Amino acid sequence: MKSSVLVSVLLGTTTLVPAQAFAQSAPAGSVVSPQAGTPLEQRADPQAAQEQQQEQVDVSTPGGNAGGEDIVVLGRNVPNAVRATAEVVNVLSSADIARTGEGDIAGALQRVTGLSVVGNGFVYVRGLGDRYSSSLLNGSPLPSPEPLRRVVPLDIFPTNVIASALVQKSYSVNYPGEFGGGVINLTTKAVPEKSFFQIGGSLGADTVTTSELGYVYDGGKNDWAGFDSGERKVPGFIKQAGKAGTSPSSADLTTMSNAKTTLLQRNNQLPANWSGEASFGTSTDIGSTRLGVIAAGGISNTWRTRDNRQQQTDDIDGGLTNDFRTVLTDNRAVVNGLLGFGAEFGENKIRWTNLYIHDTVKQGRLSEGNTANIGIPSPYDVPAFITQNTSWFERQLIDTQLTGEFKFGNFAFDTRGSYAKTERNSPYERQFTYEYSPTVKDYVNSLAGLQSASVAFSELSEQLWSGQASLTWNVPFDRPFALSAGYAYNDTTRDSSRYTFQYAGANNAGLSLAVSQLRPDYLLSDYTVQTNGIYLRNTSSDQGAATYDAALKVHGVYGQLEGEILDGLRATVGVRYETAKESVTASANRGSTRLNNDYFLPAVTVTYNFADDMQARVHFSKTLARPQFRELAPQLYQDFDSDRLFIGNAFLQDSQLYNAEARYEWYFARDQKFSLAGFYKRIENPIEAVAFFPGGDRLQTGFANAPEAKLYGGETEFQKYVNLDGLGGDWLATRRLVLIANYTYTHSAIKADDTLIASPIQSGAQVQTLPANVLFQDGAPLVGQSDHLVNLQLGIEDKSSLSQLTLLFNYASNRVTNRGPVGGGSGLRLPDLIEKPGIRFDVVARQGIEFDGKQIEVKFEGRNLTGTGYREYQSFDNGAQVDINRYKLGRVFTLGASVQF
Repeated sequence: MKSSVLVSVLLGTTTLVPAQAFAQSAPAGSVVSPQAGTPLEQRADPQAAQEQQQEQVDVSTPGGNAGGEDIVVLGRNVPNAVRATAEVVNVLSSADIARTGEGDIAGALQRVTGLSVVGNGFVYVRGLGDRYSSSLLNGSPLPSPEPLRRVVPLDIFPTNVIASALVQKSYSVNYPGEFGGGVINLTTKAVPEKSFFQIGGSLGADTVTTSELGYVYDGGKNDWAGFDSGERKVPGFIKQAGKAGTSPSSADLTTMSNAKTTLLQRNNQLPANWSGEASFGTSTDIGSTRLGVIAAGGISNTWRTRDNRQQQTDDIDGGLTNDFRTVLTDNRAVVNGLLGFGAEFGENKIRWTNLYIHDTVKQGRLSEGNTANIGIPSPYDVPAFITQNTSWFERQLIDTQLTGEFKFGNFAFDTRGSYAKTERNSPYERQFTYEYSPTVKDYVNSLAGLQSASVAFSELSEQLWSGQASLTWNVPFDRPFALSAGYAYNDTTRDSSRYTFQYAGANNAGLSLAVSQLRPDYLLSDYTVQTNGIYLRNTSSDQGAATYDAALKVHGVYGQLEGEILDGLRATVGVRYETAKESVTASANRGSTRLNNDYFLPAVTVTYNFADDMQARVHFSKTLARPQFRELAPQLYQDFDSDRLFIGNAFLQDSQLYNAEARYEWYFARDQKFSLAGFYKRIENPIEAVAFFPGGDRLQTGFANAPEAKLYGGETEFQKYVNLDGLGGDWLATRRLVLIANYTYTHSAIKADDTLIASPIQSGAQVQTLPANVLFQDGAPLVGQSDHLVNLQLGIEDKSSLSQLTLLFNYASNRVTNRGPVGGGSGLRLPDLIEKPGIRFDVVARQGIEFDGKQIEVKFEGRNLTGTGYREYQSFDNGAQVDINRYKLGRVFTLGASVQF
């Protein structure tokens, strides 16, 4: 092989191609249509050339550009990006995302093989929790606006600003070392091919929520858009008292918001869901440079009501200690904006991306029920307690990135830097608990004992600076060969505070019976506060730290080589050295964390292209998973989605993962494929969510390192198109059937022996330990791991115009959400908490219509047509079952339209 060599680095790996195989190159940073780059021996075959055409997919990733040429192939089926990389990846193009009809990236990604979405947009890869996955935007990391996560929830990313979503499941050293299940890299839209302006909107109805009963409160005049009008502004004395640990006086209370953040009201006809979006893009050529700008914005307002059965037990036989019915109404408003500038000259590309996302949930909650110790004397058949909550969770992400991808002869260089800031504010988290009084035959709240009123103020701010640079040398050997090296730097800091206060009467005495019957806003009115000497008792440090500061600074360098060993056999070998300092410093002597570790992380992938349309891969690597800030911080949080309290453990350790995978791929036609893979992971010190009862009180969730876990499984994927022109008729002449199916089986097992580990229940600066088999059952599955994941897409679409009908089926088997509680009345480990995702069936129809020279897209969506509800429960040996959370989920129908000018 005497010719010169063209080398392309695509999706973070180098790909090598004989120079004579191509007539011309393609734009850097894209998956190339082979129409312009067809191997010479195939150009005489028009059918072969036509089959090779594929959508160009824009992907921006570390080490992801070395010239932009296409990929070497032995046969005539030029593969897409999934085959082009030496690693195991899935890529969703804008067309793939559109076919699912999902409004956010989290929803679209759950259609990918081995992926499931848990909670509000957190993606699990092959059953591994979100802590084992990392999220990147244009190859740069993002901070999280969630106090319970370090990863960003992907449901805050609307699909209208995303050009592609890449999921890489096998590790390559150009990515950060925190790579357990995989990395999800989102690429935003950059330089458009032609000018456009598009606007659209939608209306939706939920059969459980829309025009049904819900609980709401006033708040402020801008709540519909997710922005506070100033009603929830935190008084200065609250911050001062929170920091000093003091208790505000009655006089201070009169300056606080009252009725608008306190009075919960019934709404018998909740509004419909709606959304609107607009996007604009244009480009121009100045000499040999192409300049472009793209802007997009959107707003959505959705409602969800959950009529939730919530039970709790600390009994080994499942006897209930709490049994409540809770109705929660969430009004979620999301505002997003993207402004991007790009320049392309030759094979070089520069992009400047600015992203803004503002996501707010306004929640009203009303609960009634009983506890085991408090009952209502006969003949009063009413619940013992009524509890109401009003909350406001406001999240914001601002991100600016500058990326350059360049090629200079046999060298390719890319660099990227970013600054991102996230904030989460939750002011005026109010809770009132009223108890039934047989004396007055009514519910009362004396602000004493089990009758209470509280308010909390939470703030979180996180900043992340990152920079990366990668250089690839395409060595002019007889066989394709490339060397690459890179450096990455991340610096993350977080400040978090949560100040909680309990309302109490003068001298901590209860209120009179007459005053105790007042509704919440009258109970806390200026008159009642002043005449009864009500003040705020600071409870911020009762169960955790009021504040903490956290930091994570990571330096990483890597080297990688890829070469063709024999014809059709190539290997990628690399190693990454990473050093990190992670710290969490909490108030109230609650313990602090200082982790200072460094690792060598090798990765090897061998790919054998043994036939014209088939190849096999084997992969081995070592990766790691550091404790997340929320897992380390001994600060109490309440997750109002699961209605559970969380607290961190300052004495957690890093987890180390050893990964192996073997994969077979058959690309039998253009964009059509079959794959079969097996994978294995061994995890040292995996971090698990553990439920417990602190002093027999309310159920909480903490975190602990299990000694070891093993995970193995397999996955298969099939994608097929069937042309219908052979059936006759003009309508079928341009249409085809689409079948996309994938299945993943995963099995995991925890090792639990008498090894001492740091207990999830920590009360001070000194570590408290206990044997692992007290918290964990030997052989139990990892938290969040479903044994079975099934996705199926069956559709019909027009190849010449926009006309699609897609049926989507999704199934995830049961998975553990928390290790079984320890403590309470029995003092024994209770069964694990299990979540039942079940089956979901969706329908998406898209139709393009030409009107007055403009293209209009009409879209109809039917979601959760099976009416599958949500259930989280415990099962006991005697057959008893306890519903931790159980509620119906509605069928959601949405009709939308967009027009492009």
